[in-house]
This record gives sequence, structure tokens and C-alpha cells, in this order.
Amino acid sequence: MHGRRSSGSGRGLPGRSDQRGLSSSTQLAVVFPLLMLLTLGIVEAGLWLHARNVAQRAATAAVDVARGSYGTAGEGEARARDLAAAAGLSEVVVRVDRGPQQVTARVSAHATLVLDLGLGTIEETASGPRERVSTP
Repeated sequence: MHGRRSSGSGRGLPGRSDQRGLSSSTQLAVVFPLLMLLTLGIVEAGLWLHARNVAQRAATAAVDVARGSYGTAGEGEARARDLAAAAGLSEVVVRVDRGPQQVTARVSAHATLVLDLGLGTIEETASGPRERVSTP
């Protein structure tokens, strides 16, 4: 009986600590901030992706307006600026180049993020052929 240990170690019983001596409330105190950080990261990614999609749509709208036979670069810039500002982007800068063959629009804006870690500046580009009227 000298070398025998008792088998009642208390493992697996409710209300007891695990092998390392950490209680369940201590484990929760460690895990909870990590879960909150993960949730914040998911929200940040969603905001950034939304801003990127808005900027891309604004550039596409500028090209659609400016590429028409009677469209101008100024009208395209105004349309893109209005669309981006209405969707929550700030510091919107739009440049539309209307060449003889192709129209290109570049939209640069700042996205509103919870934690701006330098990822708030968004730049998107769209281009398309210029429409021309031909006689039948």
C-alpha cells in the first residue's frame, strides 16, 4: 500500500479547476477579449469591403455617364462624387479622362472605419469604350 495513489483526483467534476489550476471564469476572461477582437476584425473587413464596392460602383457610374455621345467628363465626375458621398465615403476625389477611344475614371476616397489602421484610403478605377454616333 505504500506506492498506491488514491484514484479520487477530482478530474471532470463540475466546479473544479482543470489540470493547470485555471478556473472556468479565468479561462473566459482570457478567451472573451480574443472573441471581441475577432468580431471587431470581421466588422472592419465588412466596412472596408463595402467602401471598396461603393468606390468601384462610383467609378463605373462615372464611365457610364461620360462615355455617351453627349456625356462629358464633368458630368461623370459629379455623378461619381454624389454616389460616393451618399454611401458614406469622405474626401472623394474623382478624375475622368475622356479620350477619343476610351473613357477612364479613377475614384479615390476615405472610408469610415472603426479603427483606421491606414487602410481607410480606397482607390478604384473603371474604363470603357467611348460611344460614337455613326450615320446609318
